[in-house]
Amino acid sequence: MKQQLAQIALVVRDYDEAIEFYTKKLHFDLIEDTPMSESKRWVVVAPAGSDGCRLLLAKAVTGEQKSRVGNQTGGRVFLFLYTDNFDRDYQNLLEHNITIVRRPSVEPYGTVAVFEDLYGNLWDMIEPEKK
Repeated sequence: MKQQLAQIALVVRDYDEAIEFYTKKLHFDLIEDTPMSESKRWVVVAPAGSDGCRLLLAKAVTGEQKSRVGNQTGGRVFLFLYTDNFDRDYQNLLEHNITIVRRPSVEPYGTVAVFEDLYGNLWDMIEPEKK
């Protein structure tokens, strides 16, 4: 049996502002933006060059969904972005005024920093330790 995570739904306030953040600031690729109805779209982004898990940007509609925007995990780091060049990508975060929650540190598993996305979700950016 072979399985893999294909997509993770990320609740967002607005499709276009989320696309703008992920494609312009984090340099993700816009994989799909398909209208499903007058108010619903199927929007998928992924890190540039990635063939792994993608993010489905899901617009919050109900009050309960709206209350989860930016805090899907109760304040814990939610997503983990691996990079092949920590310095390049960390500099990109700084150049785009992305909030750094924890400055870079070298850990046994690699170099890591924590940043916030446009809604306040916490991300670990990691360059794994080379073996």
